[in-house]
Amino acid sequence: MRIPDVNLKVLTLAGILILMVTLLKIRSEATKPLELKAKEISGELEGEKPEITLISVYDNYQVNPELKTAWGFATLIKTPRELILFDTGSDAETLLFNLEKLGIDPSGIRKIVISHAHGDHLGGLEGFLERNSNVTVFVLASFPQQVKDMIIEMGARIVEVSAPRKISDFIYTTGELYGPPPEQSLVIDSKRGLIVITGCAHPGIVKIVEKAKELMKRDEVYLVVGGFHYPPLSCVEEFRKLKVKKVAPSHCTGDLVREAFREEYKEDFIEYGVGKVIEIK
Repeated sequence: MRIPDVNLKVLTLAGILILMVTLLKIRSEATKPLELKAKEISGELEGEKPEITLISVYDNYQVNPELKTAWGFATLIKTPRELILFDTGSDAETLLFNLEKLGIDPSGIRKIVISHAHGDHLGGLEGFLERNSNVTVFVLASFPQQVKDMIIEMGARIVEVSAPRKISDFIYTTGELYGPPPEQSLVIDSKRGLIVITGCAHPGIVKIVEKAKELMKRDEVYLVVGGFHYPPLSCVEEFRKLKVKKVAPSHCTGDLVREAFREEYKEDFIEYGVGKVIEIK
């Protein structure tokens, strides 16, 4: 039986409409993760912000005389849900010694973020993975392939970072910022406000703080902690302009700049070095 031309046209149009609706639905589903990611980075997700504890576990500055110091940087981030290690210092022996002295079990750490591919931030990673490889390691996509291969061969999971992304609840990476070398920093949306943690701040400490504020759409920063990489003294004034409330410079900041921050910030200057514990409640 021959289908009338009119009915054939109707069926064709109906088929086209169904196809268009299906394609739109697929496109909508595909874009959902991107939309969610944008909301996460901008700090728009609702929920009670957790208490955060920062513990310096590797540094060339010392707060606890019972711990070892060496050139490098590593800070442990403690949330109610997990432990995140940011950088691993120059060697695993010092790192693991300090963790043990502080009563921190390496097997309890599930995530490691490496700021950049320099030995004083990356050197302790392989030895740590020998003790605990049940971790996810966040490295920049631009890291040397041999570093990525080592992480995989040690049995750890690897996440290659290029753009800003969520690391944990209320904890984000800035993504890759160019130095040289390329580097990532962490931004924590805490109860008190934004916390920025830097490894060496090769891209520029002021630029990193500006990036954190831009990502999270905030006017103020509660705390900046880590290595500031020998910035000019003018950065102290820039921090005030950026509305940074507290500072905890360490590692590669340089004594001259540290003292300038101490003088300017007074009670809001935090002496940060191995063994220091900062609780944000």
